[in-house]
Parts: sequence; structure tokens; C-alpha cells
Amino acid sequence: MADVSRPRPPSVERLLAAVRPRLDGRRSHQVLVAAARATIEDERGRLAGGVEARNLEALAASAVVRIEAPADLTPASAINATGVILHTNLGRAPWPRAAIEAAAAASGSSLLELDAETGRRGQRSRVTEDHLVALTGAEDAFVTNNNAAAVALAVRLAGRGGGVIVSRGELVEIGGGVRIPEIVRRAGARLVEVGTTNRTRAADFEAALVEGRARLVLRVHPSNFRQSGFTETPDLAAVAELAHRHGAVLVDDLGSGALLPTERFGLAHEPMPMERLAAGADLVTFSGDKLVGGPQAGLIAGRAALIDRIRRDPLARAMRPDKVTLAAVGATLALYRAGLAEAEIPVWRMLAASPDGLRTRASALVERIGASATVRELSSTIGGGSLPGETLPSFGLAIRSSSADRLARRLRQGTRAVVARIAERTVIVDLRTVEPAQDAALAGSILAALASVGSAAGAR
Repeated sequence: MADVSRPRPPSVERLLAAVRPRLDGRRSHQVLVAAARATIEDERGRLAGGVEARNLEALAASAVVRIEAPADLTPASAINATGVILHTNLGRAPWPRAAIEAAAAASGSSLLELDAETGRRGQRSRVTEDHLVALTGAEDAFVTNNNAAAVALAVRLAGRGGGVIVSRGELVEIGGGVRIPEIVRRAGARLVEVGTTNRTRAADFEAALVEGRARLVLRVHPSNFRQSGFTETPDLAAVAELAHRHGAVLVDDLGSGALLPTERFGLAHEPMPMERLAAGADLVTFSGDKLVGGPQAGLIAGRAALIDRIRRDPLARAMRPDKVTLAAVGATLALYRAGLAEAEIPVWRMLAASPDGLRTRASALVERIGASATVRELSSTIGGGSLPGETLPSFGLAIRSSSADRLARRLRQGTRAVVARIAERTVIVDLRTVEPAQDAALAGSILAALASVGSAAGAR
């Protein structure tokens, strides 16, 4: 005989009647029913375990949480206080305002593939590619969804089974477990290794070219590591001369691909696309979301005939960016052409920030936060696989609390997430990677986290 005294959950219909007034009426019936059934099933499990039954209002509130939860799963914005300018885990380069506005405008209908003059179909990414041509001095350009895609499309110029020469010192892993030899193989080409890990000369390329074992030479700039000691790398112009003498194509993968001279900011010189093309490279490939300072994209610039072959490659369609990315990349490149990159692109503003200015901001923040914070002299890094080993002098805050780990976690979980670092059991906030306009929000987040965790003084 059934136990009629055991409480039972309400029916789906009754629960739905309690849920609907709590919502705005835009949710589909299927979503509401699924949430109601899941809530009821959860309640059955609770009751079977002897837990007290929830009333209808509590069950309706639980169902509403289930319905609204997916809308809260979008990535939260964060303040990067790590001192790593191109932090991969934080999305690398923050976009300039012009790129954000261009992306918003392009999210609706746009002249993506329509020629405004003729009213007929136009080339998808022509405006963005024209910016690249103007900035690099190339004959033509092409935009892909990331630099790995750009390298893969360039390598495919060697043809199915065609040889691709790469120095052993440049057979690198470019991130995420992706390695140059694997890119070459997946592109359908055949890897031809020359030189040694630490020393490769131009003459090392000659035998494979003379014997016809390669149709393409791939140079890979070591943008995410540094070799020192007994090393030698060949001059690009010398390799280009050899490649062209034997009818081969020279592709130079720059990785970061700076469009401004990095030495102007107290850093080592990062090879620039226009320099490499002038030195004899047929194509250069580089990223849009590193030192260029815009959205994730792969940028290819060089000889028009080769770009045309890449554009007609069926795989290029699978690697093309969407309309929003194209618009944002174009807006970022337009800032360079207008001479506004240093003023408008966050990456270059961070690189250009003066230590004195950072110290002044740090002092002002200490006054707002109180005794738990002190001004700290720091060193910032570039990150994102760019300019390895290079640092910039910086200033920020050292924040003492009862637990550095707990404070750092509270900062990450706050209403405005703040990502800092820990050194010597102290939370460190580096202001080089914090926009000045974020200082007020940063101070509020730190005060809220300290109130939750407790300062070092309070713990005593």
C-alpha cells in the first residue's frame, strides 16, 4: 500500500503557473517545461532523502534560476592587474574603442560583400586588406581567423607533397600544443629540415633547393622564446636570394608582427612586416591580437600572385573571419594609418605608460584603499608569445591581508573581476596593465575583497 503521508512535488502544470508570472513572457514553452520537470525531479530526490519539502513559491524560484542561468554564463569582463600586457588567459590584446564600435556596427546588416558603387557583390575583406597593403608596402593582403591558419594557407603554396624547408632551430611550438612540423604535415606538404638547433646558415638551404626537394622556404621568428650562447641565424636577404634563384617561395612567419618600432618603448626590436618584405620575403604572416593590438586574426601580406592563390584555396573559406572580426581588424589598422595607434590602441598605451605616471596613480589608490596597500616598484612583461624576456619598469600596489590566496580569489570573483598576482604571500596589483579609467573600479573591488577576507591588520 502506498504511503499517502509522504509529501509529493506539485504537478508540472501547477509549477508552471507559479513560474510564468516571474518571467517576462519571452521564454519558449519548451524551456519552461524542461526547467519545471528538472525542478520537480530534483525535489523528488530531496524528499526521498528525508529532506523537508519546499513550498510552491520556493520551487518556482528554483525553476526560474534554472531558466535564467544560461544567460549568466557569458565570460565576465575583468581588470588585468597582472602586469602581463598580452595575457593569453585574459584574451590577449584589449580592443581599441574604434574596434569595439566597428564590431557593434557590423553586427547588424553591413556592406560585407556588397560594392556600394555598383550595388553588386564585392570582395569580402577588401577594406581591411587595403589597410594592410598601405601599412606594409605589400602588393596585396589577406585576412584569416588566426596566425596558425595564415601559416597553414601559406605553406599550402608548396602543393600536395611539396617540400617546405625549415631550419631545425625554428621547428617550434607556437602555443596550445601546435607545432610547426605538424602544421606543415597537415597542410599536405613535406618537411625538409636544414641546419642545427642552435646554428643555421644560408648555405644550409642550398642543397635542398638545388636538388629540387623543396618549393617553399618557411622562416619562423622565435617570438615566444629566446636562444643565447653559441647561436647563428641566416640573414633573410641571403635566404631570399637563394630561394628565388631556384624558383622557391619564401614565407616569413613573424608571430607577433609589430606595426610600430618596439625599440621606441625601451624594448628589443621586433621584426616588422614591411622590413621583412623589403628584405626579400614573398609573404609575411602575423597575428592581429598580439602587438598589433586588435582582435584575433591572421594577417598575410606580400606578392599579389601568391595572395591570389591563397584567396582561391578552398581551405581559405574555412579559415576566414566573420564580419564582426573583419570590421574590428579594419578599424584597428585604420588607427595606424591615421597615426593614432599610440594614443588609441590599449596595448601601445600600456607599453608607453611612464613609470612616474604609474607611481602617481599607485599613490592615489593607496590613499583610497588605506593601510592595507602600499606602493610597490614592479616589472611588467609583454606576454602573449611576444618579446620573450623583455620587461618594462612599472609601479603598482602590494596589498596585505590575512590570506593572499583568499584575497586573490575574492578579487577574481567580485562584481568587477580583478586578476592580480601573488608574490611573497602578498597580492600584487600592477598598474601598467590597468587603464587609468579603471582605477576607481579597481579601488572599489579591492576594498570589497578586503572587507570579505580581512586585512592583515584586522587579522591581528
